[in-house]
Amino acid sequence: MRRRLGEGAAPAERAIEQAICAVADWRERDISYEPVPGGISNPNWRVHVGGAAHSFFVKIPGEGTAMFIDRRTANEAGRKAHAAGVGARIIDFFPETGVEVSEFVDGLKTSTNGDFLDPVVRFNGLRALKAFNDSPPLSQVKTTFDMIDEHFQQVLVLGGEFPPDFGWLNARYREARQALEASGLDLAPCMNDTLAGNFLLHSDRRVMLVDFEYASTNDRAAELALWFSEMCFSPEIEAEMIEEYYGRADPAVLARVSLFKALVDLKWSTWAMVQNQVSRLDFDFFKYGFWKHMRARFVMSDPRWSEWLRAV
Repeated sequence: MRRRLGEGAAPAERAIEQAICAVADWRERDISYEPVPGGISNPNWRVHVGGAAHSFFVKIPGEGTAMFIDRRTANEAGRKAHAAGVGARIIDFFPETGVEVSEFVDGLKTSTNGDFLDPVVRFNGLRALKAFNDSPPLSQVKTTFDMIDEHFQQVLVLGGEFPPDFGWLNARYREARQALEASGLDLAPCMNDTLAGNFLLHSDRRVMLVDFEYASTNDRAAELALWFSEMCFSPEIEAEMIEEYYGRADPAVLARVSLFKALVDLKWSTWAMVQNQVSRLDFDFFKYGFWKHMRARFVMSDPRWSEWLRAV
């Protein structure tokens, strides 16, 4: 429901009104706002400002998200994506609250997995991702290994759920980490959250990236591994994407992406168990984490696992 400034009654509405009032350029303007559905970490809003050439997207940090989101890094990443031509323009940022204001991009469609069945969309998505990855490094270096270790500790502290076979999953994680670190990390700015919904499509099938909350300097192969897993690409399509991205699809690169597929799912499954303890959003984080654990387990049980460890 669209409301005018001053009409908010619910806590979320009062929070967005407080954020609106903090934007100096919007004072004494005719303003209304409405929720933007789809996020599972934060309340997001579209704000209409009288006399402005476009509307605005305002992100209010969700409760508990400071445990795993560095808002300064997210803002830095969003600005780098815009500079690379693949992200929305950021209008304002408030470090003390983490509230970020960006231009609301009209006329673009939020993508679905089905859109990436189109080879043009698929390759445009890859090129957009690579353009961001090729930007100068982000200030925060936080690898997939750092994220997993952080979430393991958070689940312990919060009394969250670990799967019954956690010992086995942890052993596979440790051996994959050892192999990948021994081979050397290929660090670059990474979104670390390549859901289909974080790719917006122009009418000509060009792709824009959105949502850099989990961004950090991380390994490029982890970025591709997460995207491939989320898109459910076939092995043939993955090989094409890897060759386009790296200029080659040799066994070492393929193995690297394969190992990271298991690790990024382990990261997100454990993240979900943290969220299950702290989030108040209406989302079944336990089911999401259970599914991610199953997918990590599936990759770790692949007969080629030991080959991948040797190949990297």
